[in-house]
Amino acid sequence: MANATARNLSIHWRATTSRLLLAYGVFFVIWGMVLLGFIYWETLHYLETRTDMQLKQQVAYLRSLNQEHLLVALNDYVILERTNYNAWGLFDAKQHWQYGDVLQFPAGLKIDSDSVRLPTEQVIAGPLAPPTPRLSVIAAHLPNGQILVLAHTTRIAARVGNIISHAVWWGVSFTLVPGLIGGLILNRGPRRRIRQIESATQPIMRGDLRQRLPVSHRGDELDRLAAIVNGMLDQIERLMGEVKGVCDNIAHDLRTPLTRLRSQLYRVQQELSEEDPHTAMIERCAADVDEVLARFRALLRISELEDRRRREGFVDVDLGQTLERVHELYAPLAEDQQLQFELQAEAGLIVQADPDLLFEALGNLVGNAIKFTPAGGRVALSVQQSGPGTAHIEVADNGPGIPEEQRHAVWQRFYRGDGSRDASGHGLGLSIVAAIAKLHDFELRIEGDGAGARMVMECALRAQDSPALA
Repeated sequence: MANATARNLSIHWRATTSRLLLAYGVFFVIWGMVLLGFIYWETLHYLETRTDMQLKQQVAYLRSLNQEHLLVALNDYVILERTNYNAWGLFDAKQHWQYGDVLQFPAGLKIDSDSVRLPTEQVIAGPLAPPTPRLSVIAAHLPNGQILVLAHTTRIAARVGNIISHAVWWGVSFTLVPGLIGGLILNRGPRRRIRQIESATQPIMRGDLRQRLPVSHRGDELDRLAAIVNGMLDQIERLMGEVKGVCDNIAHDLRTPLTRLRSQLYRVQQELSEEDPHTAMIERCAADVDEVLARFRALLRISELEDRRRREGFVDVDLGQTLERVHELYAPLAEDQQLQFELQAEAGLIVQADPDLLFEALGNLVGNAIKFTPAGGRVALSVQQSGPGTAHIEVADNGPGIPEEQRHAVWQRFYRGDGSRDASGHGLGLSIVAAIAKLHDFELRIEGDGAGARMVMECALRAQDSPALA
């Protein structure tokens, strides 16, 4: 369940709509933050400029007052400016403190120059320090030789900074959250159609070229792509039908003259005496004709199996009973080859299948295993439930095995591996098995580590009768 959920989430976020929405959301957030940052910088610069101008005006005014009025004005300056923070200090010509909240002349502060921004702890410390990191500070000589230091900060700038910071976070929230929700809603339709297309392609992948991808009335990119694929499938189905028809016709048409040739060879053989030197040659010719006829019959058999209309005749088949019949049929052959032939069948495993075809496929696998297993070897036939709704059929032997690079090719028509070129047969037995497995939608594969081969067939059990795993 967790793997399926992770896979669905991965598919969802790989969708084009999701990527576009995510890219747009990220771009909008970055652009919004840049814009708000620019506004914040411009506003702060404006407020700081205004603060510098106020400080210069205040210094110019205070320099015009005498000592008595200066101290009164400075005290009133601190008391009346409640919306801002103001601090001052009077120092003598040697920068020794005399009056005010600023108890120490700030290091690096130039006298009779423009105001500068300094860290708060460098200007005023202790309980009197304001909760702000920096202050605008200016210093000027008074006519009596004293040095006046004014420190100022505006709460408006801090408030504007807080407002812009809150706007950034709310903007990000109101952009991403609706964007994510909108992306989920907008992706539902395309993802539903992708699932429909995926379901429609499953029969096509199993060889049913009559299936077509669904096309809606929208006429969007998915519909155009589905229409292109459907057109391609029409051409493939037509070409495959033509090729299949030609092959079937050749095989069918050649069977008749070959059968007549076989009959004529038989008549000639009957007319010749056993001592006639031509008898052995006639027998070899008849054997060659029989082998060609067997190949044609196998080809027509595979063509017949590829017609999926045979699925309409499927019935309930007990796999255990089918394996018992195969074991009973091939046990004498295994005994003649001096092989140990074992059977292990779990009861109650029911599948929907053609019983004769399933018997034929398992018989071909067992016959192949017996053929290539040396005397004294072992062949094992087994079936058991391997998972919920799945049965595992296995034909194992300790023969020479099949190299891993040849395991895919052995299911092809007329293919014969290096180890089987000297053995009898025409290379179509496993092709028939593959065609039967494909007709039933069973998975067929070859396993083994070189010390033998294991032919595995995974079968889907009938759901309502699938026994629970122990």
